[in-house]
Amino acid sequence: MARKRFRVRPPMVVTTAVVVMSTLAAAGTAATGSAAAEPGPDKPTIRYTEYGIPHIIASDWDGLGTGYGYAAAKDNICTLADTYLMVNAQRSRYLGPDGRTSPGQNQNSTSNLNSDLYFQRIKDNGVVERLLAKPAPDGPEPQVEEAIGGYVKGYNRYLAETGVDNLTDSACRGAAWVRPITELDVYRHAHAEIIMGSADVLLDGQVTAVPPGASAAASKTALPKSAPKSASRKTSPARTAAKIRDALAASRQQGMGSNALAVGSQGVSGGTSMLLANPHFPWQGKNRMWQSQLTIPGKVNVSGASLLGLPAVNIGHNDDVAWSHTVATVAPFGLFDVQVDPLNPTKYLVDGAWKQMTSQQIVVDVLQADGTLGKVSRTLWSTQYGPITTSILGYPLPWVVSAHAVRDVNMDNLRALNTWFRLDQAKDVHEVVDTLETTQGVPFFNTVASDRKGNALYADIQAVPNVTDEHAASCLTETGKLLFNQTLPLANVPPVTILDGKRSACDWPSDPNAVAPGLLDPHKQPRLIRSDFAGNANDSPWLANPEQPLTYPRIMGGMGTPRSLRTQELILTAQKRINGTDGLPGRGFTPDSMGKLLFSDNSRAADLALNATVSMCQSVAFGLILVDGTLVNVSEACPILAAWKSHDFTVDSPGSLLFANYWSFLQGSQGVEKLPWKVPFDPKDPVHTPNSLDSGSSAVRDAFGRAVIALRKAGMPLNASLPDFQKVARGSEQIPIHGAPGKLGVLNVIDAGQVDGKLDVVFGSSFIQQVRFTADGPPEAYSVLAYSQSANPKSPHYADQTKLFSGSRWVTSRFTEEQIAASPVLETKVLD
Repeated sequence: MARKRFRVRPPMVVTTAVVVMSTLAAAGTAATGSAAAEPGPDKPTIRYTEYGIPHIIASDWDGLGTGYGYAAAKDNICTLADTYLMVNAQRSRYLGPDGRTSPGQNQNSTSNLNSDLYFQRIKDNGVVERLLAKPAPDGPEPQVEEAIGGYVKGYNRYLAETGVDNLTDSACRGAAWVRPITELDVYRHAHAEIIMGSADVLLDGQVTAVPPGASAAASKTALPKSAPKSASRKTSPARTAAKIRDALAASRQQGMGSNALAVGSQGVSGGTSMLLANPHFPWQGKNRMWQSQLTIPGKVNVSGASLLGLPAVNIGHNDDVAWSHTVATVAPFGLFDVQVDPLNPTKYLVDGAWKQMTSQQIVVDVLQADGTLGKVSRTLWSTQYGPITTSILGYPLPWVVSAHAVRDVNMDNLRALNTWFRLDQAKDVHEVVDTLETTQGVPFFNTVASDRKGNALYADIQAVPNVTDEHAASCLTETGKLLFNQTLPLANVPPVTILDGKRSACDWPSDPNAVAPGLLDPHKQPRLIRSDFAGNANDSPWLANPEQPLTYPRIMGGMGTPRSLRTQELILTAQKRINGTDGLPGRGFTPDSMGKLLFSDNSRAADLALNATVSMCQSVAFGLILVDGTLVNVSEACPILAAWKSHDFTVDSPGSLLFANYWSFLQGSQGVEKLPWKVPFDPKDPVHTPNSLDSGSSAVRDAFGRAVIALRKAGMPLNASLPDFQKVARGSEQIPIHGAPGKLGVLNVIDAGQVDGKLDVVFGSSFIQQVRFTADGPPEAYSVLAYSQSANPKSPHYADQTKLFSGSRWVTSRFTEEQIAASPVLETKVLD
């Protein structure tokens, strides 16, 4: 039977009463993983346990989505409504053109206007509607459609019952932009998350691209404010490649990331396998994660977290498998260098013939200073490869002799929804691999998983541009070769391609084994199943386990290249615990040891460089270092660092802030292998090299002097502890936060900064979960959502888990019906 074409359903408003109970009577029971499971309750039912975690049970996908939508809206309706405003290109209409689309630093903080122009183009082109009209796997599978239909009902029900004017969160109470939603809103949100890996990098460059000779007014908007003053000056291929690489490296250091470690049967004590999930996602905005358990007896029983507003578990566990994702080193986009006609720069050369670019007029509504609505119109340009862009992460790509077109591997991807719904039901890591291969929906992530059978999996199987090594050799431009084939590429910088657009044969070819045109054959993508461990900390796939280095097409990342300090720390943590050489009792991971090792906040940078730094400090004449012509007295700093023997970034660690500032000045945005080491990187010993910092290096002295200056200028003592700087405000309370930036080689990554004028965490450990399987019995899981379930300051779950995280404590997960029923704070809502 042919699949029905997608229709946008009108918002459904439900006004029936909600029954609030303190017992499980109406919820039914769910025999997890059992063919004899009793049917679910007649009505979607939400059971709240400690810390406001909802356990949602229903008899079908529609009911499950309804419960999810209701509970998610109750906790975070303002964040969700703001997201729907963004994907519908209406931020400028309601909030003005100049605001930012994301709070905090280092997120995609483009202007409301640029964001609206980008998403309006997607709307005008009917991108999401076209995907919804396709059969699976390109379009959503029936279970996805049913769950999203239910989600819309649940969200709209909560809004109707509460009323916009009665919302407790002042961030959107009474706002005209808070409205009932449709299924199309949810799919647009999902699509926005899937293309995030390209949009965050190239959005501004696409919506501000103007051809040479455009009006002066248009030219002023052609480049982001962060672009260099020399933007229009022609640069060499080597300089362009280096600048793009530097921009990508800086973005990776300051943006989203993750650690994930799967431990197999040989590495676990008292079980068959374990998984540590530790994503480093934003603490504010649309990329917040939200925790839940979703159950349809006999069909699915999964617990974990999702990106807020997507009614599935993205990172979590079911009865047999636990999995997580980490940001991968695949660039989900490619650039095409197209030669333009100097007399008519909107014409470009392909296969010896001139072609006219496609122009598209994009119009958005804009709230003006006097409160009236106006319109902004902009002409955007495209080629057969995709839209023209004139910058990448703020670095200019001038439209002069040639222009750069973008092809986004995920622009035609809604398959990720099918991927996550299937992962929620996987029975072992082999089913995980099969799901990844047959959907190719993962947008820019690695997958790390463990199963009850004792397997540990690493897989980088995702939507990847089909640029094989042979295709790259044939089609890369001179700049593209330098960018793609660097001698020592950073381990975590994606190899961006710039292909020759003058030849249509250089477009991404279609592979018969791939799910969609232009995708790399999933069987060529790396995967590893072991019984000891496999993991990833945002480096390329090469060293998921150093005992079995992986090979793969260059498009997926470097091989034989230096690893980040965080990757070294992850591997060493696994090896020492399995061998029993880390100072903790016994051998093999347990939930207790895994939690202690993560929250020890040990710094690999300090392990490698602290002693040499102290020696340098103690050896400088008269305790004085010359910095920019000024003598800086560092003698007070020497004993502080010498006493910092723990090498950690816990909340009570004097000296850690001084070392963090020093390391930031020393490393900057360059790779760790560029620092003044006496022993260079050796691909035969990638976990332990480079090492032995050169204490006599002028770079070491200069960075240390600058760190002392920085702390004194900030009015902070040199022996300040982490909470003096790294804390979050929750109401009138200041909560100290442990952890450190990833460049320090700390697994528990925390990037602090300014958010709306206050100290807060911008990126970092978000939903942390560890799961242990045994041969039989339910999985044993512990979790903590670092920023808590709700962004609403009036919610009782606005800061409760944040305090747990501050104290390095965990929530003992309730997974079985018996465990849920035993919660002393159980509250049940039946959506009748």
